[in-house]
Amino acid sequence: MADSPARTSGVARLLNPGSVAIVGASPKPFSLGGNLLQNFLTFGFEGDLHLVNPSHREISGHPCVATIDELPEGIDLVCLIVPAVHVPDAVEACARRKVGAVILYSAGFAETGEEGRAIQDRVARTAREAGIAMLGPNCMGYANFLRNVPATFEQLPHTPADGPGTAVVTQSGAMMGNLRIALLARGVPVSYAVSAGNEAVTSVEEIIGYLVEDPQVSQLAVFVEQLKKPALFLKAALRARELGKPIVMAHPGRSERSREAALSHTGAIAGDHAVMELFVRQAGVVLANGFDELFDIAAITDRFPTAPVSNVALMTNSGAVRGFALDFCEEVGLPVAPLQPETLDGLAAILPSFATIDNPLDITAQGMKEPNLFGDTTEILLADPGVDAVVVAVMGGSPAQIMNKWNSLRPRFESSDKPAVYVVLGDGHPMPQNFLDELSDSRTPFFRSPERALRAFARLAETRAASEPDVVIAEPGATRPTRTISEAKGKAILREAGIAVADFALAENCDAALKAAESIGYPVVLKAQADALAHKSDVGGVRIGIDGPEALAAAWDEMQSALATKAPGLALDGLLVERQATRPEAELIIASRRDPHWGIVHVVGMGGVWAETLKDVRLIPGNATAVRIEAEMRRLRSAGMLTGGRNQPPLDIAAAAAFVARLGDLMQARPDITEIEVNPLALYRDGIGVLDCLITVDS
Repeated sequence: MADSPARTSGVARLLNPGSVAIVGASPKPFSLGGNLLQNFLTFGFEGDLHLVNPSHREISGHPCVATIDELPEGIDLVCLIVPAVHVPDAVEACARRKVGAVILYSAGFAETGEEGRAIQDRVARTAREAGIAMLGPNCMGYANFLRNVPATFEQLPHTPADGPGTAVVTQSGAMMGNLRIALLARGVPVSYAVSAGNEAVTSVEEIIGYLVEDPQVSQLAVFVEQLKKPALFLKAALRARELGKPIVMAHPGRSERSREAALSHTGAIAGDHAVMELFVRQAGVVLANGFDELFDIAAITDRFPTAPVSNVALMTNSGAVRGFALDFCEEVGLPVAPLQPETLDGLAAILPSFATIDNPLDITAQGMKEPNLFGDTTEILLADPGVDAVVVAVMGGSPAQIMNKWNSLRPRFESSDKPAVYVVLGDGHPMPQNFLDELSDSRTPFFRSPERALRAFARLAETRAASEPDVVIAEPGATRPTRTISEAKGKAILREAGIAVADFALAENCDAALKAAESIGYPVVLKAQADALAHKSDVGGVRIGIDGPEALAAAWDEMQSALATKAPGLALDGLLVERQATRPEAELIIASRRDPHWGIVHVVGMGGVWAETLKDVRLIPGNATAVRIEAEMRRLRSAGMLTGGRNQPPLDIAAAAAFVARLGDLMQARPDITEIEVNPLALYRDGIGVLDCLITVDS
């Protein structure tokens, strides 16, 4: 295979090699080296194939050399089937021979502990210094079905891709095989299947970035436990969206304990996984919750990669399915399309008088007598301008009945430019082979339950709704030590940024506090101030409802006594004297966090004692406008408490949204601030009030 510009980069030489060497090739059947070699022979690799094995002069008619140093210089890809202990020397030998890329299949590196990590780091350093792209270690390699490069020890049938297909990208080797097999079984062609293992040098994100640009990749199915280079991933995702290539991704970790942000409620409530979800959905990535969803969504996007999915129609021949579908669509948040008058008229003209003309549509048992009704009603539904997609969910019946329905539906499915999927109920009940063959030829997405089809459409709908034209990509930053600053310092920062806060003063002694209170006006609150004192009430550092000088003097003495007992040795900046706010009609928790990997994100939810109990929060991008923020606040589960539920007047959500937007501006202007938490933000019918704030900065 001749060199080309497409193969000049390290990742290109890794995934599209013109020459390959197998170190550890073996004539022994079912050994790793034997399986790898057999794959290359079965696939008929057209490039130069070199074998390395000190015990053999030739294997299967191919000559062998004893060492890597005997290979010619400049081989594109070396597949290393060697024990972990010999890997460092092998990679150094590859560097000497100016190899372009290496696959390390061996386990026993970073996944085993610190000793293994040290060896992996040494190997990675060698590869980077030599400009070698390296897949693994601890991986199963990959298969390029477009160009017959089966660089994996998994025994593969020869399944060449003769056109654009799905690129499967995983960290886990088992998941690579699982996704590939499942997609092929659904009639979805696969162009690449890649497992990255430990990603010591070449990352999942770099692989995705390369595959997105391959014209023979129509979409990507991704399963990752962690995105280590979020900025690179988002750039690839935005490029995929630009090219009309869906990325469908499963990313476990929703339930693992979120990383604690220093002394912050919002860090724990938001969670790393939730932040990842926010940004990747913005970039148009479809997030699947589990394997079934990943398979199902990919089956739909394979045929309909960019079609909008906001309103769905369902046709069935069972009243029970109709009722179920209404409940299920509401449960998963999938809008059911209202049918246009011309659609209703068209359906009424062909269906029996006793049929209920609505969406979901039950064509009744009349379909058994008139199989053409299945196709005719589907055609009318697809023609409705308010319908984005159609689910046809029918009872199977006898082989003849199955084929009668299919013969009526197939032309409509094949000619549709809107997503149209077919569901035959009956779970594992066998289907006629000729039906399955024709179904595969037509590439019609096929399901055995309406739940899976409707849930897949719901995921697509929520992704298309979340996709944003402007996605801020934060350049990667190191996680730096941080410290909190006192409320007085934090409110001073807010005030300097033009954000209104209540009148306050910092008093170092009781006389100063009395003068401040007289100037501010009673009633006032008194709060102890120190950078190290994040939770003042825990040590008796807050007094409220102080209505005069005598009460203030008494509160001062009481607080000094309490602090001496509960926080001995604490060095105070002084006590904050602040005008006491009127009782809020609702409290919110508002925070802006600078995630070191993803960027600025806002957390908005019910505040006070409800913050951690309800965990009813919305995550919002840090560059969101006040209009977008207000819309997200109205999606809170408890939004009725803010918008006028139970005949109560609505509260000033717009003011709260504008406040959050100003926090975003402040975070952009002050890169030294890592988090601003306001808990609570008082919400009134006309306005807001900052009752407490905690700001975290770089130390």
